Amino acid sequence: MRWWENQKVSAVWTVLRIWLGVQWLEAGWHKVNDGFDASGFLQGALANATGDHPAVQGWYAEFLKGFALPNVELFNVLIPWGEMLVGVGLIVGFMTLPALLAGAFMNLNFLLAGTVSTNPILYTAAIILLFTGRGAYYWGADHWMIPYFKQMITQHDKKHKKPIVV
Repeated sequence: MRWWENQKVSAVWTVLRIWLGVQWLEAGWHKVNDGFDASGFLQGALANATGDHPAVQGWYAEFLKGFALPNVELFNVLIPWGEMLVGVGLIVGFMTLPALLAGAFMNLNFLLAGTVSTNPILYTAAIILLFTGRGAYYWGADHWMIPYFKQMITQHDKKHKKPIVV
């Protein structure tokens, strides 16, 4: 076991993971309860793609114009519920690595759209936790669920393995 995965150090990662989860849960909660429409955000990002020093790169502006805006209703559902699911997953430590990847991916997209705010901090926390591997979920549901699922898959494979006939 590497030093960053041991029981004592994992307590630090757990505090960071739960803090990050609370940030995501709060962001999603407000969007779900108060209503969310990404079209204003997307239009603002497109406005920041012009000028001598654009905050949004041209290729990303093309993605926003060609895909995100025409599908804004999809994003109006994916963003708030994605934030909620990432938050819950991180708080309880269930599906921690997918939640970290999804959260980092959303932060990256918010940054690419020209929104700095807390995104660099949240993105950095997610990347740090991704590098800690098992240390990120030592104190979480994944600590017990991952071995359980591995055992279930192994038993299923042994039970349903067909002999190879040549």
